Amino acid sequence: MSFTLAKLSEFAAAKTAGDPDCRIDHVGSLQHAGAGAITFFANPRLKRQLQKTRASAVILQEEYLQDCPTHALVTDNPYLVFARIAGLLNPPPAHEPGIHPTAVVSATTKLGEGCAIGPCAVIDEDCVIGNNTYVGPNCSIQKACVIGDGCRILDRVTLCGKTVLGSRVTVHPGAVIGSDGFGLANEGSKWFKIPQLGGVQIGNDVEIGANTTIDRGTLGDTILEDGVKLDNLIQVAHNVKIGSHTAIAACTGISGSTVIGKHCSIGGGVGIGGHIEIADHVKLGGMTRLTRSIREAGVYGSGTPALPYRKWLRNSALFSKLEELASRIKKLEEQGIQAGQDRDEHS
Repeated sequence: MSFTLAKLSEFAAAKTAGDPDCRIDHVGSLQHAGAGAITFFANPRLKRQLQKTRASAVILQEEYLQDCPTHALVTDNPYLVFARIAGLLNPPPAHEPGIHPTAVVSATTKLGEGCAIGPCAVIDEDCVIGNNTYVGPNCSIQKACVIGDGCRILDRVTLCGKTVLGSRVTVHPGAVIGSDGFGLANEGSKWFKIPQLGGVQIGNDVEIGANTTIDRGTLGDTILEDGVKLDNLIQVAHNVKIGSHTAIAACTGISGSTVIGKHCSIGGGVGIGGHIEIADHVKLGGMTRLTRSIREAGVYGSGTPALPYRKWLRNSALFSKLEELASRIKKLEEQGIQAGQDRDEHS
């Protein structure tokens, strides 16, 4: 598959600089790309690599065009244009429609046209699977699940009962959607399980990373709106709601009944407490620990950056004495205020 630079320009709404008939058939890095490749330049610190690149074309901003030794696509957002072109040149693999002989598909399940069901997949009763959807090897689709058109359910994914996926959803290997939430009631020294009776509702164009887990609701549903992107190894607890086009990086944990707004960006390793509300357009830095709601858009963060070990030990020792130090400072301030008042009285 190859395209002229002019066709790529039209596809990505970018401006051509150089030969519009230059043919592009793959993407590559700025440093290592060769003939036929297109790359991108978005970091001014890599200008020397731009000047030496052997790529057939570079996606960049107009202010750097003079440093480009080859053809170019000019845009205000090179990384976004590169992502679109990379997707065009590398579409998802096509799968031959049909049911593999080792797959088990219930007679009460409805399969749309063009579906491909992989080896050893199991699809339980009363499921509905849309047109041109792929279910990979060893997947388990439990009773009464609904999957929309053009979805890609990759290897070893489990969809528990009553899970609903919209169209064009991608679920990467090992993900589990719709398992029981961690609902427990305490009586003295014993825990009693609360039945998890809800489901999971996932919108269109959602992507769920490998080994990510999304729990069913306790009574209502856990909800991911359109365009949500989840990285690998994320835990989404029962009755969480994630607003449209929010992206969450790996190893984040979201406790039950939390509501996350639209167009949020959440870094890796973030811990979010339960029953919290996060406004639209909020950004949380990696390793942020969130215990209270955020009502206004903005950038938030917490956590301690890495330090040399000996310095960290000293700071850690001081941290354990913060209450004592704060008390001493307060007393000194009070003494200073009193001394100032005494001077004023005698002057």
